[in-house]
This record gives sequence, structure tokens and C-alpha cells, in this order.
Amino acid sequence: MNQIDWIVLVLTLTGIISYGLYKRKTSHNLDGYFRSDRTLPWGIVLLSIMGTQASAITFISAPGQAYTDGMRFVQYYFGLPLAMIVICIAFVPIFKRLNVYTAYEYLENRFNGKTRSLTAFLFLLQRGLSTGISVFAPSIILSSLFNWNIYWTNIFMGGLLIIYTMSGGAKAVAHTQKLQLIIIFTGMFLSAFMVVNMLPENIGFLDALHVSGELGKLNVITTGITEKGFNWSDSYNIFSGIIGGFFLALSYFGTDQSQVGRYLTARSLKESRMGLLMNGLVKIPMQFAILLIGALVFTFYQFKSAPVFFNQRQLDKLENSIYKDSLHQVQVQYDQLSGLKQQVVQAYSKAIQDDDTAAESIHAAGLHALQKSSDSLRSMVKKWISSPEIGGDGNDTNYIFLRFVVDYLPQGLVGLLIAIIFLASWGSIAAALNSLASSSMIDFHKRFTKDADTPEKEYRLSKWYTLGWGIFCIVVAMFTYNVGNSLIEAVNILGSLFYGVILGVFLVAFFLKKIVNGNIVFIAALLAECLVLTVFALTKSEILEIGFLWLNPIGAFGVIGFSLLLHSITKARI
Repeated sequence: MNQIDWIVLVLTLTGIISYGLYKRKTSHNLDGYFRSDRTLPWGIVLLSIMGTQASAITFISAPGQAYTDGMRFVQYYFGLPLAMIVICIAFVPIFKRLNVYTAYEYLENRFNGKTRSLTAFLFLLQRGLSTGISVFAPSIILSSLFNWNIYWTNIFMGGLLIIYTMSGGAKAVAHTQKLQLIIIFTGMFLSAFMVVNMLPENIGFLDALHVSGELGKLNVITTGITEKGFNWSDSYNIFSGIIGGFFLALSYFGTDQSQVGRYLTARSLKESRMGLLMNGLVKIPMQFAILLIGALVFTFYQFKSAPVFFNQRQLDKLENSIYKDSLHQVQVQYDQLSGLKQQVVQAYSKAIQDDDTAAESIHAAGLHALQKSSDSLRSMVKKWISSPEIGGDGNDTNYIFLRFVVDYLPQGLVGLLIAIIFLASWGSIAAALNSLASSSMIDFHKRFTKDADTPEKEYRLSKWYTLGWGIFCIVVAMFTYNVGNSLIEAVNILGSLFYGVILGVFLVAFFLKKIVNGNIVFIAALLAECLVLTVFALTKSEILEIGFLWLNPIGAFGVIGFSLLLHSITKARI
């Protein structure tokens, strides 16, 4: 980055931190620190919800996901609007009526303290690990692109956001997320504009869509149905998105304290519902737009020579290995194919503009053949990088968009995009730290401590829990490497291991009124979690073929099924 980029980066980050510290004024008690004294309007609640889920992973990894796999990832969110409706009807009124700090307080009233502790522990486990990945995500990419030390980058990324999260709690988080999202969306819009603007003069936005669509990157709707029937291992299709995505969203927004804590800050039940419902309306278009940027970047690289692998640090490893000569040969072939693709894609675009369907069909076939050859060469390089001799990360999905940013965007905008990585990371991580601290304080500390603390002492202890979890997440980030998936997939897979079970406990609590024995639900949750982990292990070992989104309904129905079974057995014995 040049001097202008550094100025933009430093000014943006300094402004956000200053704004967060300015908005930190709140009551020095648990209500002020964790629920903003319940004073926030629905608009701030909406932006806080969006800011919590729109992490740096969303803006780094999603465009790369579209570049490599097309836009079908958007189907992952198709179940979200329906989940928002269910949560507004069944979840929010109960939480607001009971005036809880965390979602898990309700479970002790409904069942027992053991069930509450289990679900809170599962939340802390998965959210702590996921947040560590969220810290690691931008750090590893920035360190690779700019040769920054990964450990110092992790500390810098995590340390600065801890400052205003500790200082102001939920209120500072909510207000900074508002400003962060404005900057983030501005930067992403400018990025999309620049991608289209840098295409050849005779290529417009619709032409770019034709090219990316022809090469399979606009696959927004897929069924997952093949000649052999439904492909259960396909993670992103309309069925897994609506069904699996519904259960994931229901658990994430209905039982994950990082989200529950956002709408508990609202000043009324109506404001909480409005924030959630509006999130259900805007999330899919927002994710569609982010993925579309990735599809446009893919089109851009049809007219320019793309790197054979987007993570330069991993390529450098190959350059200094036994694969050096092989890499050189592949690079020459790849460059030749890129030159041919540029000619064919120009001819294809002209055929579209001239409405020459015969020529369009011929050039499309040539384009597909060249793309297949290019993909084959990229796969070869990925295989070498992942080989035991190199031991590198053969997945460059997370580096595609940032490599484009650094290589092609003008001065100043690069600094803004790097700032966006920090801001998106801070927005989601700050909310996660606040939720981890709230669950630790409310679900464990206050329950198990024998001494009664003053509101001021509880306020200070909450800050210490925030600091503790911040350090924990930085430590997790230090040991996170080579996750094997795009980062956005890795986080969602991790969540799916626990979300279904947590949701199942709440579904039993809400809808199976005849089950009042907390021990039954506790055992059912443990059995369901074992079932989910077993299915996941069998999937990883390729004994089973099932996409990770299906783990969410398996976990939820597992808790329900085991609860009913144990209830009937207990009832029969009586």
C-alpha cells in the first residue's frame, strides 16, 4: 500500500474507535453493559444484527466463493426470512416478558440449572472458537498479502476492538456497527463499480453477466437433484437452503446470545420484532450483491490474466521446492490459455451484442473448454501446495477478492477496502465478545458465586470477562491454520455442529409442554450432540455423504425425538 492508502486506513480506524469511545456512556450495571439499558430503536437494532453476522469473513470469503463455486451460496440464506417470523412469534415475546439477559436463563425456569448450563456451555464453546476464526480470517490474509507478521496482526486485530468493547459494552458495539456498515457498504459499492469500469470499453455490465452466467457463476438456484437422485452431500441448493438454512437461522437468531443480545437492547417488543423482520428482508439481497461482486471479478479475469493461484506466499513455497520446474511449465500453459480466453471472450461478447446465436454458441463452447483446462491447471497447483512435501494451504478462495483489490484498485480505495476488513471483523467480534461475557457473567458467575456483588462490581467483572474472552479468541486465532474450507464455510460448519442441538432444547421448552423433567432434556441433548458429531465424523471419513446444513435439523429433531422417547420410557415405568 502507498501513503494515501495508509492515511485512509489509519483515519478510518481511528474514527471508528473514537466514535465507539464517544458512545460508551451507559449505566454502570449489567443492564447498561449488556442491554444498553434497553433504549435502542429498531433501526440501530437492525444494523447491530446485520453488523454482528456480517463479519470480515463475509466480505473476504464470499466474493471468492462466487468466483470458484458460483452464486449458489446465496441459497444458504433462503430459510432466514421464515426463521425471522417464527422467532418474532415464539421466541422474542418470551425473552422480553421474562426480562432475561441471556436466552439460557429461560431454560432454568422451564427445566433446571443443569440444562441451562449445558446449552450455555455449548454456546460458549462454539462461539468462542468461531470468534477465534473470525480474528484469524483477516489476519492471515493481510499477513499473506502484505507480508505482515501473522502473530502481531492477530494481536493488533483483536487488541484494538477489545478497547471499545470493554469500554462501552453493548451500546458502544451497536453504535459503532452502524457507522461500520455505512463505510463497508460504501466500499463494496465502489469496488463493484470499479470492477465493471475496468472492463474493456466495449463490455458493459450486462455483457459481464452474460460471461459469468455462461461459465456457471450465476447459478443462484440449484436443486441438488442429479441423475442418481438428490445429492445429500450438496451443501448449497434450494432444499438444503430452505430447510437446513431455516433451522440454522432459527438457532442462530433465536438461541445464540451474540444475536439474542442484539435485540434484547431494543426499547420494546415491537422494536425487537421490527429489527429482526427487516433483517430477514435485507439479508438475502445484501448477500446476493456481495456474491455478485465475486462473479464480476471472475468476469474481469476473463479479460485479464488471472494468477494461477491467488495466495502468493504459497506460490513462493512452490518456487523453492521440488515442484519449481513443474510450476514454471504450468504457469506458461496457464498464461497461454489466458491469452486465448481473452480472444474468445471478446468474440463471445461481440456475438451477444450482434445477436448472432450461431457464433455465440461456438464461442461459448470454446470458452468452456478453455476454462476447463485453466481449472485443471489450478487444481494441479493446489494439489502440489497441499502435498506432504509442501504442507501448505491449497485453498485460495479467501485470497481472490483481496488479491484483486491490491493489484487493480486505485490509491485510497485499497486503504478503504483494507479498513473494511478491520471494521467488519471488529463489528462481529465485538458483539461476540459482549455475548460471551454476558453468558459467562449471567449463566455461570452469578449462578455459582456465593457472594452478592454490587452493580458496580458486576459491571467491572463483566469488563474482565470481555477481556478474558478477547484473549481466548486471539489465542485460538494463533493456532488456526489450513482449515481446508473457505473461511465462511468453516465458521458455518462449526456452528452447525452445535446449533441444531441448542435449538432442539428450546423447541422442546417452547412446544412440548408435557415434558417438564429437565433431566430428560439434558440427556436428550447429550445424545443428540453425540449423534450430530457421529454423522459429521462419518461425513468427513466419506462413509456418509451429507451436507453440513443438514446437521442442524438432525440436531434439533434429535433432541425432540430423544426427549419424547425418554419421556415415554419414564412415564411407562411410573
